[in-house]
Parts: sequence; structure tokens; C-alpha cells
Amino acid sequence: MRSASFLPEPRHARLACLLASSSFVSVLLIGLPVTASAQESAVALPTINVDSPTGIPTPIDKIANSITVITGAELERDQRRTVPDALRTVPGLNVVQSGGPGGQTSVFMRGMEARHVKVLVDGIEVSDPSTNVRTYDFGQLLTGDIERIEVLRGPQSGLYGSDAMGGVISITTKKGKGPPKVTGMVEGGSFGTFNQNASLSGSQVQDTGANVNYAFNVQHFRTTDTLVTPERIVPAGQRVISDYYDNKTYSTKLGVDFGDYVTLNQVARYTDSELRYGGGAPGNARQSTQNVHQFFSRSEAVVSTFDGRFKNYFGFNFSDHWNWNSFAGGAPTVNKGERYKVDWRGVAQIMQGQTLVLGLEHDRETLETSSTNAENGNKAGYVELQSEFAQRVFLVTNIRHDINDRFGGHTTWRVAPAVIVPGTETKLKGSVGTGFKAPTLSQMFVNFPGFPPFFPAFFGNPNLKPETSVGYDAGFEQPLFNNRVRFGVTYFHNDIENLITANAAGTTNVNINKAKTSGVESFVAVTVTERLTLRADYTYTDAFDETTDQQLLRRPRNKGSVSAVWTPVDPLTLSATLVSVGRWKDVDRVTFARMDQGGYTTMNFAANYKVNENATVFGRIDNLFDARYENPNGYEQPGFGIFGGVRISN
Repeated sequence: MRSASFLPEPRHARLACLLASSSFVSVLLIGLPVTASAQESAVALPTINVDSPTGIPTPIDKIANSITVITGAELERDQRRTVPDALRTVPGLNVVQSGGPGGQTSVFMRGMEARHVKVLVDGIEVSDPSTNVRTYDFGQLLTGDIERIEVLRGPQSGLYGSDAMGGVISITTKKGKGPPKVTGMVEGGSFGTFNQNASLSGSQVQDTGANVNYAFNVQHFRTTDTLVTPERIVPAGQRVISDYYDNKTYSTKLGVDFGDYVTLNQVARYTDSELRYGGGAPGNARQSTQNVHQFFSRSEAVVSTFDGRFKNYFGFNFSDHWNWNSFAGGAPTVNKGERYKVDWRGVAQIMQGQTLVLGLEHDRETLETSSTNAENGNKAGYVELQSEFAQRVFLVTNIRHDINDRFGGHTTWRVAPAVIVPGTETKLKGSVGTGFKAPTLSQMFVNFPGFPPFFPAFFGNPNLKPETSVGYDAGFEQPLFNNRVRFGVTYFHNDIENLITANAAGTTNVNINKAKTSGVESFVAVTVTERLTLRADYTYTDAFDETTDQQLLRRPRNKGSVSAVWTPVDPLTLSATLVSVGRWKDVDRVTFARMDQGGYTTMNFAANYKVNENATVFGRIDNLFDARYENPNGYEQPGFGIFGGVRISN
């Protein structure tokens, strides 16, 4: 435990000031007069259903958990071509990408480790069992076929099991609907960028009465000239070589509705990418190469009984990761990770306002390297009750028990209430829950040769225990002036134990560390006119290793963003986003010593002009003021870039 003498004075004081200042803003806004014109021009907010907090579609205003939704329309409007770019403005997140497009990308949520975020694509867990900490590399994920991204913050293991200590990022791809539709997009610009997308989608009723929906997508993303290695660390006389990245992604989503009671769904996604990187780095005059092949699929049958009051979802998931790496032209290494999962979920409307969700899962993951083959299995069951009372009080409770082949049983839970206060329509919300992260196959079984006298041999530890956490949050959201203004503040806190880290001798992993993260997320959203909207977000995060009394790496204390969307005339939409990230602790790429890494501020601008019903021309500027910054240290992020293209449809 840290003693009081080691507590930097501003830490808890800053949290108190933030809460106080937010309350002061609330008083000011509530004190503003509501004019008749404001009352007459109430803003009708669309009802957004989200799936990730409860596992079933639920209106977002009935959800207690902190959640951010990024729609496909917003991705298209802001021209975000990769998921890392889309996530940079989300409160509570820090996105760290080793260089430009295609670079290894990690997402830290509410100060937790990147390995504590569960990532789902169409319900498929996409983390790689062959990596050291079983994470997902967001750098490989394109956005052209994405319908919605849900960023659910706070411990979610009560529903999702291992890896969901910090939260869940759930991605849903587009489903075909309506008459057959063909779309295409071509884009070019800075850094040798040349992107193309094409899709065919639609739905139709067959002679048999079955309703068939389909969506086929092809995406190609390429950059050939991204400078990543800072000149300050390039040896004298050595040339810096630009990174090259090429990604081809193919995806499909199919469904057949046999009346009201039986539906069959199938999704599949394949990514083939190549990254050539690192030329000019210290001791590395030649570029390294990484080839990635990823295949994800889910087959699902939905059977409704009792006149639709009890729905059964039967699913089979398969994921396959194949990674080929050649460091600086050396001998290549190949890692392969696979996961199979069978699941059942039942959703029962037991009475008005009461929904019961039941689930069973059985999954098995495997790791294969040149020296190691390993596997592990897990069985789990969970129960969740979603309750609504008088359309004002909402409560979600769940409990889950996992039985792992390696470390036995583990139980997690979550409780999340929300209340909408009559009169003021203030939404009071909170949640408390537990989380855990199972040891990975690599941590348990993979051994690494040593390089005496600098590095000893490193051995896997099959006796590792799960990392565990307890977390809670509490906050409010306040609409004003008939929803023209909405603001909110949420305080969060997480205690993590049994963190897996190397022992003092550096020879194996052990469960010894403890950590604590806490902070505040706040936002203000304003509809100035029907054509102009503004939003501002600010996150303060305090993340410390309680064993070493040091700030956790790559967790900036301060992050803020401001975005604006303006439609000056009907065919034209303009959007701008500013992101500002404060200083953080990092590791020097050359010396590996802890250091202070400077923050940065970037601004992006996008414009879309609808020529007619079938054609839109667009352009954007990234990093408008050409900010030069590294995130992480030793990896320079792209500077000023300008891009443009055309999107067509039938």
C-alpha cells in the first residue's frame, strides 16, 4: 500500500475538484431560463438499442453502464478507415499504435491493461491465443463493413467471463436489407494511400416464404510511405525507410428467416495483411516483415418458442490467427492460435418488465509455435435478470461461473441500477462488478532462450492463477432545454490483484502485483441548431502499480476531445474533431528506461458532398496542424495528411 507521504497532493484533490466543477456547471446550466422557442423546438433523440451491456437489444437510455456507440454513418461521415482511428475520441480509452497503419495497436480502458479488454466481432471473440497476453491487434481491423461499435466500460466478466476486467468492445457488421444494393469507394492521398471498398447487399422474400438477407464486402487498404522511426534515434549515416502496409479484408453476413420462429445466421471474415516496418531503427538497418492471416466465423440458429416469449440462440464460433514474422531479415517465426466455441443463450420474457437471460458456453483454444504446442479449455454458465419498474427504474444483475481446465472454477458477478428522476429527467446510474483474466497459454507453457549475460532464459509457469478485479462506477446524465443540451459525469474505480508479471530474477511469470485505477469521465453534448451539433469529452485517469508505487505505463492522466458536425446546406456535411492527450509514463525505445512522454493535440477535418442519390465526393485532412508526437515512445505518428475520393451506389 502507498503511504500518505507518497501520495502526490493533486491526485485525490483533482478528482474532488473535477466533481465539484461538474456540479457547478450543472447548477449554471439548470439556472438558465428555458425560453418558449427552446421548448417548441424540442430535439427528438433517436432510440438507440445496444446489445453488449445485457446480451440483448436494450434502449441505451435504460442502461446503467457507461457505453459509447459509434455508428457506421459516423464512421463514413468522419472517414475513419481503421478501428484505431475510430476509437481515439472515446472517453476512458487510450489508443497506442506502434507507428502508422498496420502497426501493433493496443487499447487501454479506464487505466486497465490492454489485455483486460474483451473484443468481439459479431459475437466472436477475436483475441489471439498465440500472443503472450492473448490480446487482439486492432491495427488489422478496417471499418468499411461496420454497422456499429459499442465501447462498454467497467468490469463485465459476470456476462463475458475472462478478459473483460476493464470492459468490452463489441463490433457489429452490416446486415443486408431492402432491394439489391451495390456500393463502391475509391480513395487516395498522403503517405501513398490507395483504398478501395466494394459491397453487395440486400434482402428478399423467396417463393417458400423465407426471407433471405445477404451482405458481401471486399476492402483494400494500402499505405506505402509512412515514416515511423524518429530521426533522433537513427544511427548516423543510416537511411530511414518508410513503413509499408497492405490489408485485404473479405467479409460476408447471411441470414434466412423461416417465418417468425426459426432463423439461421452465418458470418465470416478473412483478413490478409502485410506490414514492412522498422527500417532505420537502432541496430536494425533492414526492415522487418509481418504477414497476418485471420479468419473468424460464426454459425447461429435462433429458435423462438411460446409465441416468441422464449428465444434460443445456438452458436458455433471459430477463429484462426496465423502470424509470420521476420525480424530485420532474420529467420522467420510462425505463431498460430485457434479457438473453438459452442454456446447456447436463452432469453425469456417471464413477465412485463422482467427478462431472464441464461447461457452455457464451452470453448477450447490452442497455441502452436516452432517449439511449443499447448491447449486449454473452459466451460461456463451464467444467469442474468433485466428488470424495469414504472419505466423509471432499471436494474441488471448477473452471475457467471467458469470452470477452466487449468486453474478450476471462478465466479464473477455484476449489478447495474439506473433511475430516471421524474421532473428533472436526471438519469442516476451506477454499477459494481468483478472481473478476471485467465493466464494465457504463452504465459503458462512457452519458454524463451536466454542471451547471457544480459538476459536469462525465461520459462512458462503452469501454476499461474487468474488476475482478478473489483470495480464500480457512479454518475449522472442530465438533459436540458428539451434535450438540446445533455451532460454527465461518471466516477470509476478498479482494484486489481494477482497481476501477472516477471519475477525479480526475470526467469518466469508470477502473480505478485496489485494495481488501482480511478478517475472521472465527463461529457457535454449540445444541439445548437438542427444543422449544428457539438460535443466535448474529458477523462481524468489515475492508474498506479501498488506494489512499486509507480504510475502505470501508457496511461495518460488527462485526455479531452471536442467534435462538431455542421450541415450548412443539405448536400454538404462538415465534421471536425480535436483530441488532446496529456503526458504519460513510457519506456524509452532505445534504453528501455522509464521516462516521461510528452502529450499531443491533433485536429482532423472531413467534408462529404452528396452530388446526387448515387454519388458522394469526400475529402479529409488528418493532423491539420502537423503535430509531431510519438505514441508509444520511439514510434512517430503520421503528420499532416490530405485524402479524397468518391463513393457510388446503384
